[in-house]
Amino acid sequence: MNTIKKNQATLILIKPDGLKKSLTGNILTRMAETKLEIAAAKMVRVSEELAAEHYKHLKDKPFFDELIRYLRGELHDRKKVMAMVYWGEEAIKKVREMAGATNPEEADPVSIRGAYGRITTKGLYENVIHASSNEEEAKREIQLWFAPDEIIVDLYPAKTIVEKEYKRRVWDTSA
Repeated sequence: MNTIKKNQATLILIKPDGLKKSLTGNILTRMAETKLEIAAAKMVRVSEELAAEHYKHLKDKPFFDELIRYLRGELHDRKKVMAMVYWGEEAIKKVREMAGATNPEEADPVSIRGAYGRITTKGLYENVIHASSNEEEAKREIQLWFAPDEIIVDLYPAKTIVEKEYKRRVWDTSA
C-alpha cells in the first residue's frame, strides 16, 4: 500500500549554546541532508515572555526558570537564537531524527544533540537545537516565532489587518 507523504513545516531554533560554540554552519550543513527547504530564518532576541510562551508546557517543572534563562541566552552570553522554519515532505520526522533525542546523553552520537549537546551539573539539557515534536506544536511554535509575511510559503490561514497607530523603529539617515 502506498502512503501519501505530505509537506509539513517545523520550527528549528539554534539555541544560545549552539551560537556560542559557532555551530550554526555545522547544523545548517547537517540539516541540508534532509533535503528540506528553509521557508524562514531570522536572528531573534528572546524576551522572557517569548521564552515562557514557547516552553509553557513545562511551566510546572522545577527547571522551568533555568530553561527560560537558557533560551534567553543568559547562561551563555548570547542573548539570541536563530529561528528557522523548515518545510517539505515529512519535515518533522526528518528534523527530529537529525536533531536526536532531547537528552544529549541518550541521543545518537551522530545526531546534532549527540555530537554537540551536554547536560549541566544542574541537570539542564543544553542540547543546542530545538525541533518541533509534532504538527500541532509546530503550528503553535511557528506562529509564535514568525509572522505570516516572514515565511515564504503560505503555511496557515492568515488575514490582513489595518493598524492605525503602528509604531516601529527605522534607520535615522540624518545621523
